[in-house]
Amino acid sequence: MDERGQISAEMILLIGAILVIVIIAGIFVLDITDSVAGNITQVVDTARDNTINRM
Repeated sequence: MDERGQISAEMILLIGAILVIVIIAGIFVLDITDSVAGNITQVVDTARDNTINRM
């Protein structure tokens, strides 16, 4: 009975560690995505302004 309890505790600990890693990786991905989206928006705005000025 103790062996099953230890395996369950280790499994819960392992799943918790994996969950923390996934959450941290998700935070980094969201930061990178926001940065890229901001850069694309800036490039599009600059291109639009230059096109309007050339007309």
